[in-house]
Amino acid sequence: MKMEKVRLGIIGVGNMGSGHTDNIMNGLCPEIQLTAVADINPERKEWLAGMVEKYNYSEVKFFDDAIDMMESGLIDACLIAVPHYDHPTYVIESLKHGLHVMSEKPAGVYTKQVRQMNEEAQKHSELVFGMMFNQRTNCVYRKMRELVQSGKYGQIRRTNWIITDWYRPQAYYDSGNWRATWSGEGGGVLLNQCPHNLDLWQWICGMPVKVNTKMHFGKWHDIEVEDDVTTYVEYANGATGVFVTTTGDAHGTNRFEIQMDKARLIATNSTLSVMEYEMSEPEFSKTNTVAFKTVPAKELELELDGKNEQHVGVLNAWAGAILRGDKLVASGTEGINGLTLSNAMHLSAWLGKEIELPFDDDLYYEELMKRVATSRRKENVKASVADVAGTFGGAK
Repeated sequence: MKMEKVRLGIIGVGNMGSGHTDNIMNGLCPEIQLTAVADINPERKEWLAGMVEKYNYSEVKFFDDAIDMMESGLIDACLIAVPHYDHPTYVIESLKHGLHVMSEKPAGVYTKQVRQMNEEAQKHSELVFGMMFNQRTNCVYRKMRELVQSGKYGQIRRTNWIITDWYRPQAYYDSGNWRATWSGEGGGVLLNQCPHNLDLWQWICGMPVKVNTKMHFGKWHDIEVEDDVTTYVEYANGATGVFVTTTGDAHGTNRFEIQMDKARLIATNSTLSVMEYEMSEPEFSKTNTVAFKTVPAKELELELDGKNEQHVGVLNAWAGAILRGDKLVASGTEGINGLTLSNAMHLSAWLGKEIELPFDDDLYYEELMKRVATSRRKENVKASVADVAGTFGGAK
């Protein structure tokens, strides 16, 4: 019998899981029926009952064990919204149980575990595996990718992204004892806030071949992981790039600039500007005879479709892929690319040297485990759930 709606189970109803629950119960994902949730916190059962009453929603069964939910026969698909280390674990279990799966970002904490996850996914071509890269729905970044990938502006020469509007006060880090620890989260701003940006960076510009990073650990907060990062990269064609991020700037900046042979693209928050050159810079430099002249150029008036459907858009596309074979916003197996960048950045900072891609997965894992071994969890921290609706990208 043809499936008319995807029966969904959500694993983890903290910040992001509760946000997805709200969207689905509010009718924003009409092809998804939430039928179950699983969470180890018994207090979330009472919260779920309140949500069902609030939206007059049909029954949603609560499980305190995710595997029990997978084996209940109540669901066709799982959405994974647990702490980072467990993303690959539950993706693999979902696939083995014959369930479609959507994972929150990041794909995992280290590339070694994500490669294992992707290998499992390759065994289940009949199942739809998606990754919650909701920023790919943003018309600004979709247009940037279209222009870069079209080839009309030649090659990329330089990329610069300063993304410092991820501000988080100490209260954010104190909202769970797993937060901002090597053992609980596996990293800081790169692994929690920036998976979206790292994914977009490589999605639009491609992967670099060399990474050199300086980072500070607990510079602005009482945490053990990174909260201030500056990275320099090189691409195979000789282009260079810089990526700067932090959670310590109270009023930060979001500016993504791409210099190409025949254009300059700048994304600033929700706007995109494109300066198109009359000729390519290499051609101009070779033929121009005036010492201080620059390439003639004009600002383009861009037409964007204005769409930015975010989490709802990703879920609706995923449901469409399950029901009709529609295209995903992001395949789950693509999650390894942005994670490769963040792992390379950590490895570069830890070892104090440039890292070439691909790097040694085992070496990264060994270095991470050294830090996990001495990781500290804060005591007397009461976990809290916050409304993420107003956050850029809806970070966990």
